[in-house]
Amino acid sequence: MLVVSQETELEQALSVHRRLGKVIGLVPTMGSLHEGHLKLVKVAQAECDIVVVTIFVNPTQFAPNEDFDKYPRNFVSDCDKLESIGADILFAPSVDLIYPNGKDSCTKVILPDSYTKILCGRSRPHFFDGVAQVCTILFNIVKPDIAVFGEKDRQQITIVRKMVKDLHINIEIIGVPTVREANGLAMSSRNNYLPVEKLSLASNLFKMMEKTASAIKTGNHDYEKLCSSACQQLTADGFQVDYFEIRNLHDLSSNLSNDICIFTAAWLDGTRLIDNYPLPSFNNHEGCGNGS
Repeated sequence: MLVVSQETELEQALSVHRRLGKVIGLVPTMGSLHEGHLKLVKVAQAECDIVVVTIFVNPTQFAPNEDFDKYPRNFVSDCDKLESIGADILFAPSVDLIYPNGKDSCTKVILPDSYTKILCGRSRPHFFDGVAQVCTILFNIVKPDIAVFGEKDRQQITIVRKMVKDLHINIEIIGVPTVREANGLAMSSRNNYLPVEKLSLASNLFKMMEKTASAIKTGNHDYEKLCSSACQQLTADGFQVDYFEIRNLHDLSSNLSNDICIFTAAWLDGTRLIDNYPLPSFNNHEGCGNGS
């Protein structure tokens, strides 16, 4: 595996493959890799000839009171994991390379409020601007044909897909289903923050989505009541619920006439967990449950 930190090094490595018409894939990450990340790389390997994995903890998607400084960084371990699955190139740029004039003076992408002021965007209003900004920069540096993202962050991948389409960025975005622990907990680097004794309780977030999905499948279309009940139970379990909502699977809207998805985020023992449960090809009555 080639490990590079400079844009010129990366372009030199990729130029040969471009000339040969190879399909180049990108897997953007913030490091602290787990099996979910490795699944993204494996999907990219199946779709592409050359795969670039990036590790960059992006400061513009963290608010001043968030966990940028303590976000887990395990570069040597990450390299070993990527080597073990045959990754081609690891690009690990510095903050100065990504934001040469400083992160606060870098051009931003303006995203539609209908995508960014809901769900995670309500409590993290800075987050998706930072995601769009760094993705655009990485897309321009790597120039991939395909980029692979995990569906655990479904709001994020939905916004990236819209941005790529609206700005005519010629990249195919591929989503990969969430990889879970045996108890159903979605794999996340932030799970490392949780005490071992809380990991079992954390899986209740997924179990509550399963319970809600089961109720919907058996004909319960009172989404507001379902979401309210879920919030009450999660609160009783010890979670601080940010939201538990049912929205359109594809555009995050409150149009629930076709494909829908359960979205949730909650704090447990100081750690913020997010998850979602898609219910595609399911005819529903209109309505939207709000867990805020």
